[in-house]
Amino acid sequence: MAEAIDAVLFDLDGTLADTAPDLTRALNAVLAEQGHPPLPLERVRPQVSHGGRALIRLGFGLEPDDPRGEPLRQALLRHYQGDICRDTRLFSGMETLLWRLERAAIPWGVVTNKPGWLTRPLLQGLGLEARAGCVVSGDSLPQSKPHPAPLLHACHELGAAPGRSWYLGDARRDIEAARAAGCHSLVALWGYLDGADRPCEWGADGCVADPRELARGLEAGDGFSGWGAD
Repeated sequence: MAEAIDAVLFDLDGTLADTAPDLTRALNAVLAEQGHPPLPLERVRPQVSHGGRALIRLGFGLEPDDPRGEPLRQALLRHYQGDICRDTRLFSGMETLLWRLERAAIPWGVVTNKPGWLTRPLLQGLGLEARAGCVVSGDSLPQSKPHPAPLLHACHELGAAPGRSWYLGDARRDIEAARAAGCHSLVALWGYLDGADRPCEWGADGCVADPRELARGLEAGDGFSGWGAD
């Protein structure tokens, strides 16, 4: 018998939505302003889940403490905010999973390190803001992932027990946050992973290659038990 699921929570970039095309365009706009050549999507994509600072370091070859980084990051965010959902789409199969959750009356939400002033417009553009049971952004609380507080806050908002809630993410900090919060966790293998990542060694309950696998589990009445729930 499948374990009851109180709630399912999603990371945003690289898990729920493929934001890499729009972030690549924003980065390339900043590169062009500074007289640098553009980077292909394939170079940028693995860094997207690590945020704007990582994208600027990639694009300009800067060290983490380089003072030039912050003005360039702010320029990146301005470009991104101005056209935040031109090419961003839900990952293939994600709409099926969300529909199955809603049909099963399992609330779902978003927990991201993306700031709220970018998260909300993006979810609006995707038509998801009204559907999400909660949205916890990187600036919703004093702490952000890998701290467990955002996940615990999301569970509280949804009236969900952490031990009966699942978090899907594509970065190590997502799994660390879920483990610290006492939630089950799954690595989204469709996300922004690079060749150096060993996601199935991060201590998650499982690794999933396609959201439709989870949707089929819900349809069959198995929940997510095939991916490690006790």
